[in-house]
Amino acid sequence: MRRYGKHTDEDDIRQRPNRKGNRPRTNIRPKHEEAVEGMVVTVDRGRLTCLVEDRLVTAMKARELGRKAAVVGDRVAIVGDLSGEKDTLARIVRIEPRSSVLRRTADDDDPYERVVVANADQLAIVTALADPEPRPRLIDRCLVAAYDAGLEPLLVLTKSDLAPPDELLALYGALGVPYVVTSREELESGAAVDRVRKQLDGKITAFVGHSGVGKTTLVNALVSQERRRSTGHVNAVTGRGRHTTTSARAIPLPGSEGWVIDTPGVRSFGLHHVDPSRVIHAFPDLEPGTEGCPRACSHDEPDCALDQWVADGHADPQRLYSLRRLLATRERTEGD
Repeated sequence: MRRYGKHTDEDDIRQRPNRKGNRPRTNIRPKHEEAVEGMVVTVDRGRLTCLVEDRLVTAMKARELGRKAAVVGDRVAIVGDLSGEKDTLARIVRIEPRSSVLRRTADDDDPYERVVVANADQLAIVTALADPEPRPRLIDRCLVAAYDAGLEPLLVLTKSDLAPPDELLALYGALGVPYVVTSREELESGAAVDRVRKQLDGKITAFVGHSGVGKTTLVNALVSQERRRSTGHVNAVTGRGRHTTTSARAIPLPGSEGWVIDTPGVRSFGLHHVDPSRVIHAFPDLEPGTEGCPRACSHDEPDCALDQWVADGHADPQRLYSLRRLLATRERTEGD
């Protein structure tokens, strides 16, 4: 039996009363045209500290953003109390489009991506030349993540007073990655700080590295008037460093338009999220040679056109070797 007549319209439809007396749910979201732009500088247990003009504002994410999370480096739109006074809380209502996203996974078989930072221009890979020993596979993985995210890589080699940098630099010479070598004495005297600062000026640089390599010590030296964290020591039994940075934080570089983002020490850098086809973009001398490659070429197989491209003299063989070494690092663990 039909419940309604043949020519019903919306006024004829019976509606269930709203017993709670609140407004019905809607998919229409407010535009928040009055929102002010800010930059996320820290994230701590659901509270985000944002730089709005010249003051720090504590905010929380609006429910309407759903599961989309803001990370350090994000440009966000904020409404509410923007005074920055104690016990005030603003609300992040929009996350602006990102220019870059640095991601990592816990392991290569872990499908869950962790966004490390957003909108960075450069990735500074900090490695000690000794105490703890350098881990080239971890450096390779960080380089792959940087190339995949479209970031400029920078090698920062610390503790050169304990071991020479020549062997490690030779391994990455064909990649043409810029580098800075520092020692403990140079950091204490400030001589190394100026060399590192030149590489950071005008850029947003994320610092990553294994625990104990001196990453936070370097950041402290760069932003001396705002001490970042206490520094730790290497465990004499395990040879591993102690985590002294527990959360990422963006800090303005004094006397510059640059920013430094200090991140917690990493023990692994999973590359499950990396698309190998994007890594080739970081090799402009090799990329044209891929036009003759078979579909879904791994660039390390018998039919790869890059072998002929190099044989014809279009690129240095060491460049192709370096590319293949980086692409293969996903198949190996950092300790190999």
